[in-house]
Amino acid sequence: MRLSTLFKYFVFIVGFGFLYLPILSLVVFSFNDSALQSTWTGFSLRWYQSLMADTNLLKAAWLSIKIAVLSATAAVIVGTWAAYVLVRKGPFLGFPLFIGMLNAPLVIPEVILGVSILLMIIELRTIVGFPAENGMFTIWVGHVVLCVAYVSVVVASRIRELDRSLEEAAMDLGATPLKVFFSIVLPLIAPAMVAAWLLAFTLSMDDVVIASFLNGPGYTTLPVEVFSRVRLGIKPEVNALATIMIFIVGVCVIIGNRLQFKKTDS
Repeated sequence: MRLSTLFKYFVFIVGFGFLYLPILSLVVFSFNDSALQSTWTGFSLRWYQSLMADTNLLKAAWLSIKIAVLSATAAVIVGTWAAYVLVRKGPFLGFPLFIGMLNAPLVIPEVILGVSILLMIIELRTIVGFPAENGMFTIWVGHVVLCVAYVSVVVASRIRELDRSLEEAAMDLGATPLKVFFSIVLPLIAPAMVAAWLLAFTLSMDDVVIASFLNGPGYTTLPVEVFSRVRLGIKPEVNALATIMIFIVGVCVIIGNRLQFKKTDS
């Protein structure tokens, strides 16, 4: 029994060490006075000061945040409606095609997806003259297409768990389908929508491939900027920015967990 317990702890420590030691080393070396990633020469905040002066990196980070917020919001709106239609209104004529088109971004390689959206935008530019150039809008379109599929999967799983008799009772009392959705379904699936929004935000912030196809001059997202710099060697400013983002995400997770526990206790 004792050996079994020790083995469980060993696996636990190795597993979490494999996951979190690289992140911990990144945070530690963001405070390293040396530019070398393998040599510790002393504690310093010089790379955070250098980050504040790196306008290209900060501009890319701000652009990624704006696109991620807009993409996640649009994906939740479209994906929630698609999930509701998928679960409550099917099957109907063209239902298999609807499912296939909705889930296609889940299985299509991002390279193919990026090329397809780029060709579509080029054709639109030729026909109607919009968008005039690749930039924030084109990246946003690509990220929405990618994120809608993930949002629909998360929200649809929650809608399937709902008691359909609640909706039927509301309609028996004279509520319209639209009223039923906004008054009954929407409050019940709100936690799933929040989770889907966070997932879509993360996917947008993390995307390199689609943004590489759809960006334009002056519109470089943070992952693309970091990827281009890493090929020439990891810069300590990137470690500093990553540490700040890890801290912000950690604070948000702690606050979210506290609110969830308070709601559960009440």
